Amino acid sequence: MKVEQISVFLENKAGRLAEVTKVLGEAAVNIRALSLADTTDFGILRLIVDNYEKAREVLKQHGFTVGKTEVVAIEVPDRPGGLAWVLQILSNSNVNVEYMYAFVQHSGKNAVIIFRFDNLERAIELLQQQGVRIYRGEEVYRL
Repeated sequence: MKVEQISVFLENKAGRLAEVTKVLGEAAVNIRALSLADTTDFGILRLIVDNYEKAREVLKQHGFTVGKTEVVAIEVPDRPGGLAWVLQILSNSNVNVEYMYAFVQHSGKNAVIIFRFDNLERAIELLQQQGVRIYRGEEVYRL
């Protein structure tokens, strides 16, 4: 039920993001989802890729600082209030969302959102109890 996410720490300067995507492209690693957060001096690029180990290896070989985080990919109804419903399940049990970002997929009925929770196991349990679809990592890497 967990998805491996790569976090890459980048200097906040022109060309660094292009360099990451070039390195991954040359290694035939496909990016499935991404998020970029920045400050004045650095950024954190969060990636879901189709081959975590290969991406980690080639990025490190090119001098990037790489970390691993476990996240959860959840199917959310693509309608007004769909995300609010999922977030209320978590809020009712005091599970905090540390961050989230959308996953692009060709679907008209549901959205897939990547979540990082302060209590991953509890969040998964609560969402499963409410019938929320949680994707396995292998499913996400192939989408």
